[in-house]
Amino acid sequence: MRVPTSPSARAKRQIASLMEEVEVLKQDKATKKRKTTFYVSQGRAIRRMVDLYAPIEDLIAENDQRCEESDKDATPEQDRLQRGYIELAKALSWLHDKLAGLDHEESDDMLKKLKRGADSARGDDTGTLKELVASWVNIECCPTPLIRTDDKHHRGFVSDACGKLLCPAEWRWEDPVVKAGIRDRTTAFIVSENSWPSFMYENYEADTKNLERGLFKSKLLLITLQGLKAIFTSPSSAHEVDGEGDGADIIENNRRARKRSDQAKVKTCIRFALSNLTSWRTVDGDFDYHIFWNNVVDFFEDAPGPAARARVNKLLEWWTRKVFGRNHRQDLTADIVSHMSVSTLATQRQQMEDAELDSD
Repeated sequence: MRVPTSPSARAKRQIASLMEEVEVLKQDKATKKRKTTFYVSQGRAIRRMVDLYAPIEDLIAENDQRCEESDKDATPEQDRLQRGYIELAKALSWLHDKLAGLDHEESDDMLKKLKRGADSARGDDTGTLKELVASWVNIECCPTPLIRTDDKHHRGFVSDACGKLLCPAEWRWEDPVVKAGIRDRTTAFIVSENSWPSFMYENYEADTKNLERGLFKSKLLLITLQGLKAIFTSPSSAHEVDGEGDGADIIENNRRARKRSDQAKVKTCIRFALSNLTSWRTVDGDFDYHIFWNNVVDFFEDAPGPAARARVNKLLEWWTRKVFGRNHRQDLTADIVSHMSVSTLATQRQQMEDAELDSD
């Protein structure tokens, strides 16, 4: 049995149903687009604040394995991955719970989008420093001819200025035997990630009897505080006055990242910017950037004892002050504020007011 209806009414209802389906599809598409934008933008923090190289999947897998085999001895590489996961959970605080609620396909899709944002940010950052470092070398070293900001072919060891900065700290670039050996790539002068480059040392020279002295304190690295601000904020912030950075977001970024990634990231990117490589890659001749990254991170995180840890903390505080400005608001106690001119004036006005009342 059926109840007859008009063709026109049926057609209207079908059209309305189809329009509802189209609207649902539009909403799904908009939702997917918003998710993509969110994940990609969030992923940009990973190469900056977590790990410059390790795949996100490896960080997650290492944490999962430790949850299942908590008493298993770990290798140094596994320890690095676990530290990376902890930093990842700090940088993207929503990620840990999100992973637990997604199925494999959804999780896979999210990680791909995060990776896209991470790799995009690394490309942007190295591109920014390629130009900025050239300008800083021209100012700091005054090479002849000047380093071109738009061309990397004349950097690296073919350039005296870049060669001096890239030269392993245990050798002297001014020694013609050293210079020729490095340029000819002889076995006696292999430049690898096993040597600290001179650009990382104060005055670009190392004390071979105390290689920690002056490490990470070169003037070029201090100038690179502008590059660090360009990475965490924007390229325009790189031109602000030295040591006058502000902004709660910048300070908070530094507090979360300063123990590992910002230090290693900038030094790795500067080394790349000084080289004559025209595109990002992990290995440059005998120099492995990934291992170099690990060496820098290990210096800060794997101190051999409390004395070394104290020196590391002192160095980090020094860098915080130099890079992010002299912000001491947390030190403005009530007692200190009470002696400043605004409080003093308020007290004086009140005293004058009281004196007037007493005179009446």
